[in-house]
Amino acid sequence: MNIQYKKGVIELCVLSMLAKEDRYGYDISETISQKIDISDGTVYPILRKLKGDGLVTTYVRETSGGPPRIYYRMTDLGRKLYRSDRGEWLDFVETVKMMLEAE
Repeated sequence: MNIQYKKGVIELCVLSMLAKEDRYGYDISETISQKIDISDGTVYPILRKLKGDGLVTTYVRETSGGPPRIYYRMTDLGRKLYRSDRGEWLDFVETVKMMLEAE
């Protein structure tokens, strides 16, 4: 798939996952990579940006038999932006679909 198609939407995919539940980075990366071909390091810069922008917060959770994991939780600001961006994306996709099907 054209990398330009993926660039702008991976952040929205991350927010979509965090809108449902708190998750840790590796889990987010693995889930997305099962559906969209991304490299291993794609998600972490996005998570850092989201945190820097105040859209997510982090906390540490202990695990049995492994190191503690950093979990990401969406903030109220993140939820507001996600709802807005989600609506814009769905409208955009519908418009492109109609244009492509009109041929």
